[in-house]
Amino acid sequence: MIATRTFVLRARAAPTDSRKLLAGVGTDAHVEILAHTLMNALFVAQSHRPDVVVHLLLESTADYSRAIRFEANVMGGIGGFDEAALLGRIAGALDASRGLGKDETRVVEAGVSVRTSGFERVMQELATNHELFLMDPKGSPIREQVFIGNPCFVLTDHIPMPKNTIRGLERLGARKLALGSRMLFASQCVTVIHHELDQR
Repeated sequence: MIATRTFVLRARAAPTDSRKLLAGVGTDAHVEILAHTLMNALFVAQSHRPDVVVHLLLESTADYSRAIRFEANVMGGIGGFDEAALLGRIAGALDASRGLGKDETRVVEAGVSVRTSGFERVMQELATNHELFLMDPKGSPIREQVFIGNPCFVLTDHIPMPKNTIRGLERLGARKLALGSRMLFASQCVTVIHHELDQR
């Protein structure tokens, strides 16, 4: 039985300044993918999914990357699941992170926290108690994958994952997993993954 589904979205072009984030909708930063991924990971019609954790890694920064964690089982009302509401929650977490030193964490509200840690640090920690899967069209088909324990699915925005990062993830035990031959948006990957696991 799968206990918790964890999703990590590495958004290398997403700014850690809240004003720039909100101004980045529809631009080359593609920040809207953060909201779409969050919505598809956490919500179903008229409810939210239990046992889901989402980590959003925002990396366009003047100081430290930001890792924003959303835990469905602890979260209260999020004020709507439209794009603007979700981006507003992300922007609020970024505002809450002001003044933090490197690798510090601050609780924003129930089920939402923000930390000044990079992608590699977060993945190293997740690797200790999760099965890591890097989404890749050239990976093994998800239908053939047996999941044991807590799977963690690693996604990226429109900027491909660097080869050295992929090698680092593989050293942590990550396996490449495919949802088909087509490259999908991260938010679409989340929906397909949920559907696949829901059938089991």
